[in-house]
Amino acid sequence: MATRPTSPSLSAAARLERSMRRCSSIPETIRAKPRSGFSRLPACVSHRSADLAGRTVAISRDIPAIFDAPLAPHHKVIGRWAATRETSAKLYTRAAARRHIEQAFNATVLEILAPVEMADLRCTVLHSEEDGTPAIAVTCQSLGQIDLGWIETGDAPIPWRAAAYRALEQCLGRVLPIFGYQDLFNEVSMYYWDGEVDDEAARQSLIAYHGMDAADLDEITLPSDMDARRPGWMIEAKAAPSARLPSGLRKSLARFRASHKALGGLPPERHAWHLDAQMIYDYIPEFQECSSLPPLTLVPFEQFARELDDIARGGMEMGFMDVAGLCPLPDADRVDEWFASLRLGVRFLLAAQELIQLDPAKL
Repeated sequence: MATRPTSPSLSAAARLERSMRRCSSIPETIRAKPRSGFSRLPACVSHRSADLAGRTVAISRDIPAIFDAPLAPHHKVIGRWAATRETSAKLYTRAAARRHIEQAFNATVLEILAPVEMADLRCTVLHSEEDGTPAIAVTCQSLGQIDLGWIETGDAPIPWRAAAYRALEQCLGRVLPIFGYQDLFNEVSMYYWDGEVDDEAARQSLIAYHGMDAADLDEITLPSDMDARRPGWMIEAKAAPSARLPSGLRKSLARFRASHKALGGLPPERHAWHLDAQMIYDYIPEFQECSSLPPLTLVPFEQFARELDDIARGGMEMGFMDVAGLCPLPDADRVDEWFASLRLGVRFLLAAQELIQLDPAKL
């Protein structure tokens, strides 16, 4: 796990794997022209000093000015945050200042993300070509099904497993780029049945629009067939109410939902996990050509391999929408706010990990 404050690229096509721990990790996630926050800047003639959060960046005498470049907006904004963490009045050349800013940012992000195991998250600093406002994107390098642990393979009663699965399905999308069963069903409905959701309408669609013979429909998957393949723990109606859950599972679910609620209280467009499609396209126009499908799913491959392969084909060829959040940074004060929200999101993911690793049947 590492931060990637360099020029990103579109997700490479990699085959979906069943488990996160066995899935492919895509080398880079967003392709952009060199607008990235911490990419090398072109050489240009510049003044021999610049202000960085109230300090002078000294230019070494043995480096001609023509080989130096002024600090870009993203370095200045994050540099002011880095300067508040300084304990000495050390002077830097601009090149050294860039390295110091990047290293301070990377180290802090890595420290925050280190405990997260369920997804490989990266942070990329982007530079707006329109007005120069920098932004930080959180992207997900993982691809495939989230490892559901005891919920999928354990011996606990179905109502307990269904309660845990329901919570993950309802909440994980606040932080991770992920889709659940209903999202899959809707995609498959459009893919196979022209948006129809009941068997008879689906049959008529297959006959009218796909030229199929009525005699051949017995071998075709219909909406009810797909629903019938769901294991009991995927069905919301089978979830036990909180009062009927064992104490350990009830407390774990409470912590998970409390951390989810805390994330919901963050101001829109001012936190690490905010998603706005138009904002993503503004900073990364190439994403308009990508699939809108997220790279992660809670749907088990064992029961739905064919459907997952079919709807994921576009993402394999063009890249998935793997941005977990994008936050503009118009000023240095936003950087601390961004880090605080990043920590809240990690706390939420750690609560999800705890829930998945719990296995109340073994307590």
